[in-house]
Amino acid sequence: MTGLLYLALAISGALGFLLIRSRLFNADDPNATLANLVQHETLARVGVAFELLIVVTQALAAAWFYRLFRTADPRAAGAIAAFGLINAVVVLVSAALLATAVDIALDPVGDAAATVQVLYLTSGNLWGVGGLFFGLWLIPMGRCVLRSNWMPRPLGWILVGGGIGYLLSAFIGYLAPDAQGVADALVVPATIGEFWMVGYLLTRGVRRRTLDQAPADRQPEAAPLTA
Repeated sequence: MTGLLYLALAISGALGFLLIRSRLFNADDPNATLANLVQHETLARVGVAFELLIVVTQALAAAWFYRLFRTADPRAAGAIAAFGLINAVVVLVSAALLATAVDIALDPVGDAAATVQVLYLTSGNLWGVGGLFFGLWLIPMGRCVLRSNWMPRPLGWILVGGGIGYLLSAFIGYLAPDAQGVADALVVPATIGEFWMVGYLLTRGVRRRTLDQAPADRQPEAAPLTA
């Protein structure tokens, strides 16, 4: 279930943010963005629906990752859930902005083109700053992999490195906007780790009996016998 939710999160994110947004939003021409929303109303509404699907799958994946790793490292598992839920809230706000943009495009108020453009720009920047929390949830996820000994250790290190890369990428995106190639390269390890995690969960998984047992180094010590 955790693997399916993570896969659904990846698919909805790719379709909603990478594919549909690029077909509607023109960063250089507000009038073109407005025209796209009017001419492709259905596609625009589907884009909002995909953002909502991202929120649902992100929140559920966060909860299921906690359930998966809670016996391996409770604090790290809790951090996965917390950072994942925060990221879901960020995307929820983005979805509301996109829905507002569609409403204004179809029922213009004032300078509709400028308003719609600002809404799309704000939504994009929410995704940009939200990358911090997506990076932050990968770091404790990698720690849980390393602590549990249920999965390949290289996967854990790649997730930790990918999370750090996501954090650096978010800062570079705003401090050095001309270095977008560097920012994109920094998230490559995260992408590798995420697809590895999804593939491992879907093809191998973790035995239910293992989930109910803490790793050996986390087992409580036996109480001493008394006379």
